[in-house]
Amino acid sequence: MAQLLGAGESGKAEDSSIRAMLNVNLDVQIVLGRSRMPINQLLALSRGSVIELDKKIGEPVDVMINDRLVARGDLVKVGENRIGVTLTEIVKDYLSQL
Repeated sequence: MAQLLGAGESGKAEDSSIRAMLNVNLDVQIVLGRSRMPINQLLALSRGSVIELDKKIGEPVDVMINDRLVARGDLVKVGENRIGVTLTEIVKDYLSQL
């Protein structure tokens, strides 16, 4: 026999589900740029090789979550020797798919 939940019990179940989702790990990547090269050029790379990217200095980096572009941002210095990203734009295509 099905049990009916009161308004308070339904809210508790939803709250529990949301808390469980907050612990799910996502793959977050910050993409500085991209490059395309033939395999023979890739195999010739060694220490000190320079790979030219398709972005210019000062252009925003892409913020990818689970291989989906969700935002863009600028690189910033965090502390003594770390870098981070300040979000400057949320990609609207991502929001419409939620």
